[in-house]
Amino acid sequence: MAFSRHDHAHCAQDVLARADAIAEENGVRLTPVRRRALEILLESHRAMGAYDVLQRLAADGFGNQPPVAYRALEFLVEQGLAHRIRRLNAFAACMHPGEDHAPVFLICRGCNAVAEAQAAPVRAALDAAAAAIGFSVERANVEALGLCPACKEAAA
Repeated sequence: MAFSRHDHAHCAQDVLARADAIAEENGVRLTPVRRRALEILLESHRAMGAYDVLQRLAADGFGNQPPVAYRALEFLVEQGLAHRIRRLNAFAACMHPGEDHAPVFLICRGCNAVAEAQAAPVRAALDAAAAAIGFSVERANVEALGLCPACKEAAA
């Protein structure tokens, strides 16, 4: 969705509604600071560093100590509501919370927009390569760097 036109407000509201349902199903609380951190991540399809999230949380009165942001972001990742984008040392809202999926992250090197794409074929190839040498993959984070359509057009 990050690289295509869509109703972003509807997109964000849908994820927030699913986040509420997931928290209830898992018996955990989507506290005000956790919810606000998710809302901040959902404002655009860009990954944000913990300190960027912290600045926004502090401006909203949630405190300005790093553990405030890190705890909220850890919770979101643990509950499958956000992903850690290691290449950028940042976090992005999960656009498919509650779904069993193995995403690949497409990261624009021009604008840092992040799209979450389905990566079942990539994961199957990874699992097959690992199995060939007797290894069992438990977790994988696939990130691809390139140019989004807007940045590609601007560079042309």
